[in-house]
Amino acid sequence: MEYLTISDGQFPRLAHSAVTMGKFDGIHRGHRKLIRRILEQKEETGAAAVVLAFVSDRKMILTKAERRDLLERLGVDVLLECPLDGRLKHMKAENFIKQILVGSLHASYMAVGEDFRFGYERKGTPDILEKNGEKYGFVTEVLSKEMDGGRKISSTYIREELNSGHMEKTAGLLGCDFYVSGTVEHGRGMGHRTFFPTANIIPPPEKLMPPNGVYITVSSFGAEVYPGITNVGYKPTVGENFVGVETYLFNCEKNLYGRNCTVQFKKFLRPEHKFPSFEALKAQISKDIGKGRDFFKID
Repeated sequence: MEYLTISDGQFPRLAHSAVTMGKFDGIHRGHRKLIRRILEQKEETGAAAVVLAFVSDRKMILTKAERRDLLERLGVDVLLECPLDGRLKHMKAENFIKQILVGSLHASYMAVGEDFRFGYERKGTPDILEKNGEKYGFVTEVLSKEMDGGRKISSTYIREELNSGHMEKTAGLLGCDFYVSGTVEHGRGMGHRTFFPTANIIPPPEKLMPPNGVYITVSSFGAEVYPGITNVGYKPTVGENFVGVETYLFNCEKNLYGRNCTVQFKKFLRPEHKFPSFEALKAQISKDIGKGRDFFKID
C-alpha cells in the first residue's frame, strides 16, 4: 500500500481511483462498509482503492500506524492522510471536488456515508458530490449508516463505550476487538522479582485508551497468541509515573523483550487502585488471573 501524508495541499496525481473519505478514526463497521465498496470498484474497474483520511489533533481509537497496517491488510492501495489545515478548512466544496478529487486523484467513483460533510463551513454534502459527479464524470454512491439498534454507529458512539470500559460493546461497534500495539519493553523488573512475569508496552501518546484498570486480553506476537490479563495505568502501588500496558501471559515463559505485540481487549475486570501492601496486590492479581483463566476455560 502507498502511504502519503499531504503537506501544503500537494496531492499526488493518480490515473484512476475509487475514493472514500472521512476521518476513519477507528475503522468501525460503517467505515468497513465504505472500504468494501471501493475494493469492489477496484475489482470491477481496475481503479486504485483510495482512502482519504482527514487528520485532527485529538487522541485516536487507532493510531496512524495501526490504521495504516489495518487498511493495508484490508487491501487498500493508497492511504492519504490529510491534516485539516487552514487551506483545506477554507476551501469551498466545489473547489475541493474540482482541484483534488478530479484534478489530482482522477476519481471515477466516490463512496460516502449519508451524513458526510466536507469543505468550508461543512457545506459539502453527498448531494453536491452527486451533482458534480454528473459534471465531471464520476459516480457517487451514498451509503446508509450502519446501525446498532436505533443508534447510528459512529466514532463518537465508540468513544463513549470505550471511555466507559465496555469492551464487548466497543468490539461489536468496531467489528473487531479494541487493541493496542507496541514493542515489549523492560519494566522495572518488579513483576519478575516480586509478583508475576509480564510483558510491558507503552501506548503511543496519541492512542485513546480505555479506563485504567485490569482487563482480560489476548496478546499476539506474530503467529504466537497468548491469553492473559492486562493492567492499564500507572500501577499506583508500585509508583509508576506513566501510563503503561502490562500483561501477564498465561502459559508463556519466553523472553519477549523487543518483540512487537498487539494486545486485544476482551473484558473489563476491575478499576486500578492502590493497595496497602505488595502482599495485598499480589493476592488481588492471583484473583484476577483466576477470573481470566475461567474466561478462557484454562485450568
